[in-house]
Formats: sequence, structure tokens, C-alpha cells
Amino acid sequence: MSINLSHKLGKGISPQQFMEGMQRNKEAFQSGYDGFSWVNEEDREFFESLKNRDDLRVWILAADWCGDVIRSVPVIFRALETAGIEPEILIVEEHQDVMDHFLTMGGRAVPIVIVADTGGHVLGHWGPRPADVQKIMIQFKQDNPDREAPDYEEKIAVIRKQMARKYDEGAGVNGKVVSELRALLSKF
Repeated sequence: MSINLSHKLGKGISPQQFMEGMQRNKEAFQSGYDGFSWVNEEDREFFESLKNRDDLRVWILAADWCGDVIRSVPVIFRALETAGIEPEILIVEEHQDVMDHFLTMGGRAVPIVIVADTGGHVLGHWGPRPADVQKIMIQFKQDNPDREAPDYEEKIAVIRKQMARKYDEGAGVNGKVVSELRALLSKF
């Protein structure tokens, strides 16, 4: 199925507006943004090489209440700044029509990075979290399909802690998100 989001061009907010308008998790988000550093020079060079391209449009479905947004989006902002690509942020509650095209295991999860051409034709997307972190959530959902189970909240709290640790393993959130975003953008 081909998705065209040309009707959303110019409908989002800038990264700066998103950061300034945050009602929750602002300090943690700012810390991730200010603390960003490149894990390797090749990734930085790749994103710098995108400055010559004007054929890509990027939207990020996000919400300031989401822990995955707080971890990943500062990294995405920094990588795209280096690429000279200013994404439009679509607040998920205000853009459910877009969110419904990018469900994760049948549910709404953010962030979702959407890459399109200048005509708004979606080329690909990433999210809601790095693959190794997502693997933990997939297993949890398979093992715990009933969200109404009495122990569901207790179990998901444990999983969220495991996911937080996984974000920091290896190259950490900066390396994981940059690597996966690079892989996505390399296709176009």
C-alpha cells in the first residue's frame, strides 16, 4: 500500500517548537539533546553528506509523555541537524490519522520517523524504538496479550526497566538510533 502524506506538509511543528512546548520530561529530553555525541566518524560523515539533498521530507510522530521519545528523538534531532534536514513534528494526539498508518503490533507507539519524497510519498519509516529494545517489547506482548490482567502493569514496569538498560548497552542510544536511521536513509 502506498501512503501519501502531502496533506501534512507544513502541518507539523519544528524541533525547537516541540522542545519549547514540552509539558513533561523537558529536562530529560534536553539532557539527551545537549549530551549527544557521535559514536563514530563514519556516521557523522554520512549525515553531513545529506546536506546536498533536498529531495527528502521527514515527519516525526511524537509525544512528550513517552519514554521512547525522550530517549530517541534528541538523537534523531541531532542527526537530522547535521544532515540539514528539519523534520516536522506531528504530535500523536493531533495526528491520529497519520499514526494509524504506522501501528506497531496493532498499537500506537511513538516515536515514528517517516521519510517521504518532496511529493509526500512515504519511502520508509523507523520506530518506535531500536530493534534490540523493540525485541523485548515484542516478547512481552506475546507473553502477556491481556492488558486487563491484574498483574499486567506490574509486569510491564519490569519490562520497561529492562528496555531502559538495553538502550544503554553497546553503543548506547546515540549509536543505536543513529545506526538504524542511517540504514533507513541509505535506502533512498
